Amino acid sequence: MDYKSSGVDIEAGYESVELMKKFVKGTMRPEVLGGLGGFSGAFDLSAIKNMDEPVLLSGTDGCGTKVKLAFLMDKHDTIGIDAVAMCVNDVACAGGEPLFFLDYIACGKNIPEKIATIVSGVAEGCKQSGCALVGGETAEHPGLMPEEEYDLAGFAVGIVDKKDIITGQDLKDGDVLIGMASTGVHSNGFSLVRKIFDMTKESLDTYYDELGTTLGEALIAPTRIYVKALKAVKDAGVRVKACSHITGGGFYENIPRMLPEGKRAVVEKDSYEVPAIFKLMAKKGNVSEQMMYNTYNMGLGMIVAVDPADVDKTMEAMRSAGDTPYVVGKIVDGEKGVDLV
Repeated sequence: MDYKSSGVDIEAGYESVELMKKFVKGTMRPEVLGGLGGFSGAFDLSAIKNMDEPVLLSGTDGCGTKVKLAFLMDKHDTIGIDAVAMCVNDVACAGGEPLFFLDYIACGKNIPEKIATIVSGVAEGCKQSGCALVGGETAEHPGLMPEEEYDLAGFAVGIVDKKDIITGQDLKDGDVLIGMASTGVHSNGFSLVRKIFDMTKESLDTYYDELGTTLGEALIAPTRIYVKALKAVKDAGVRVKACSHITGGGFYENIPRMLPEGKRAVVEKDSYEVPAIFKLMAKKGNVSEQMMYNTYNMGLGMIVAVDPADVDKTMEAMRSAGDTPYVVGKIVDGEKGVDLV
C-alpha cells in the first residue's frame, strides 16, 4: 500500500507545478524574490521607505458555488480571475495597491492539465491587477469531494500610505456617487442562480437574444477587476472619499459599509442600464426587485463617492482605464443606509 493507492498522486502534483510555471512567470514583479516551489513566497518591501506610514492591507475570498458552473461547462480558465478579483478589489477599496496573491485549490483528483488551466486564470487576474502570484497550494482530497470537482480560494496582500486610506469619514452632503459597470453576475449569489435556471449543459448552451450570447457564457463571465481604474483616479489627483465593492449582499449590504454614521446614500435606479442577465434572472425566477438588489451587483461592481468638483476628472480617469462609469446618486445627511429611488 502506498500514498497513490489511497487516492493522492504526488507525481501529479509535481507535474501540475511544472505546467503552471509559465503562467506564474507572467505575473512577476521586480520585488518578487526566488521562484515557484519554495515553502513560502518572498516579496521585497524596500519601496515602503518612500511612504510616510505604510500600512499593509489584506483580502481573502473564493468563488463560491460559481465553480459548479465551471464544472458543468468544463471551462476552467476564467474562474481564477474571479478568485483574484474578489480579493484585490477589496484591497483597492481601501485605497491600496495589491502586491501579491496566493491561491488554494482543493480537488478530488489532481489532473495536472486541469489544475494548470485553473492557475492560468489566477495568473490572468494577477496581471490585470498588477500583483504577483508568489505561491499557492493544490491539495488532493480523495473521498472528500468527487474526483472531477474542486474549490478555489486565495488571498491578496496590498499596501497603502496611511494618509491615503479610504475611510468615508470625510463624506459630506452632496458628494456624488459614481458606479463602474460590472461584467454581469461576477461570482456572487450563484446558489440562487442555480435555483433560477435548470443548470444542465443543454440549458447553459441555450442562446438568448436579449443576452447576445448563451446563458452559460453570460453567467461565467469573470468578475471585473477595478484596481487600475481606482489607481487612475488617484493618479488624476482625485481624493476618493468612500468606496464600496458590490459583492454578495448587493447594494443594501455593501454600500452602507462605506458610510460613516449620519450619512446616507441615495442611488437612482434609472441612472444606468441594468444588464439583461439580471432582468432575465428576475423574470425566470420570479425574484423581487428588493431581493435582486440585496443579492447582486445589478450592473455596478464598484461605487465611489467623490466631491462634486471631481466628477468629470474621476469619470475620465475611469474611462482611461477601460471602465464604464455612471453618475448614479449622491450622499445626503441622514440615518446610515441606502435608498434606491
